[in-house]
Amino acid sequence: MWQQRIRLSSLHNKVMPAEQAVQFIQAGMTIGMSGFTRAGDSKAIPIALAAKAATQGPLNLTLFTGASLGNNSDGLMAESNVLARRSPFQVDATMRRAINQGKVLFYDQHLSELAEHLRAEPGKPIDVAVIEAVAITEDGHIVPSTSVGNSASFVAQAKQVIVELNTAMPAELEGFHDIYLPKKRPGRAPIPLTSVNQRLGTNAIAVDPERIVAIVLTDTLDSPSTATPPDSETQSIAQHIVRFLENEVAEGRLDHSLLPLQVGIGSIANAVTQGLVESDFKDLTMYSEVLQDSAFHLLESGQLRFASASSITVTAPMMQHFFSHLDQYRDRIVLRPQEISNHPEIVRRLGIIAINAALEFDLYGNVNSTHVSGTKMMNGIGGSGDFARNAHLSIFVTKSLAKGGAISRVVPMVSHVDHCEHDVDILVTEQGLADLRGLAPRERAELVIQNCVHPDYQAALQDYFERACQRGGHTPHLLEEALSWHLRFEEHGSMHQQETAKA
Repeated sequence: MWQQRIRLSSLHNKVMPAEQAVQFIQAGMTIGMSGFTRAGDSKAIPIALAAKAATQGPLNLTLFTGASLGNNSDGLMAESNVLARRSPFQVDATMRRAINQGKVLFYDQHLSELAEHLRAEPGKPIDVAVIEAVAITEDGHIVPSTSVGNSASFVAQAKQVIVELNTAMPAELEGFHDIYLPKKRPGRAPIPLTSVNQRLGTNAIAVDPERIVAIVLTDTLDSPSTATPPDSETQSIAQHIVRFLENEVAEGRLDHSLLPLQVGIGSIANAVTQGLVESDFKDLTMYSEVLQDSAFHLLESGQLRFASASSITVTAPMMQHFFSHLDQYRDRIVLRPQEISNHPEIVRRLGIIAINAALEFDLYGNVNSTHVSGTKMMNGIGGSGDFARNAHLSIFVTKSLAKGGAISRVVPMVSHVDHCEHDVDILVTEQGLADLRGLAPRERAELVIQNCVHPDYQAALQDYFERACQRGGHTPHLLEEALSWHLRFEEHGSMHQQETAKA
């Protein structure tokens, strides 16, 4: 019964349908919605907003979230003229198309920064926060579901709050969250987090109950993870990383518990974590943004002692397993606000080993993780930059080929830079691993060509590099050819030089 989940009885009269709750959201407003990588997202309000826009015309909302939403919410709002602006991250194909057509203006932002930027603009608060919850406490405080993301920051700033009480989620999720927000600047004290399993705050998001204007009942689970099982190439990538970490242990730079792990979202990153299950590492910890299926496999194997994140994004079977064994995980998992899970100083303090995915990288270690051919947005930078610049080890992974071999993911020069060579330590494809630490640009290029490039493109990249070296420079390039591989693909559908000649 929903009444048992709303433990402050004076709020019971705030329960209403989503269609009624959206009366509090007017055209041109700024909205903060819960949700981080499909987890803990608003389920009913986006649908009601789309219906409202259909009858009243474009709403032109500015929408902030933690990261991506699930249940096709981003796509529905994009195609229904609900949104004018979106930030900081999305993964929806319809939303992506609207962004690349300029119909929705997208502000791509490091995930740790959004709450900080909002906090620094007191004259521009969130008009309405829409937060998914599993319960409301006796004090009227909000217990999140499977993510925290930016929810606590949105609630702190919002003029009004709409709660989506999701009865499909177990009420026993209460206790998994650690809600702590930094104080305002200047004079802010350091965040006192020195170990992965430390708790700093409260189990619920504090709010004056008077600001809760509506409670909408839902019973829909999160969209399941779309991460695919490991294939031969992602398994090879995982093996390269495991062997590298084993060597770090052998050289005395790490021990068998390594350092806290951060692993980005997606199939390759999930496969890398899965590869650790087969390793001899033990007593591991994780300080990451998202817990995927592979993190739970590590927890089940006993190799992962504790996991800290901002959300849980797993397949449907794993979600059911988690919900059925909450007591087993209660002392081994904590969910934090993303400005804590991704906080650069904490990443540096804890010595994170960061493993994130790249769309492409170049000879010298620059990484593009957001733009296809330098112009078309995919999803956004997410949290990879928060970790890459500050990690003890910054590792980027990708398959060496895309589009059936028509694209080399290792190119002379990336078409867009998200992570410059100064922030990248290790590059890995299924072909091999390049340890770039301490190397000059020319040394980096030789190692990348030798270890990471697919054989179909190796000779061409070696030729480019040798001719660039003849021209000279600390970081040798042929500027007139640096993006020629991308141009060939745009014009001929392949980066292969021989394909161009045939055409």
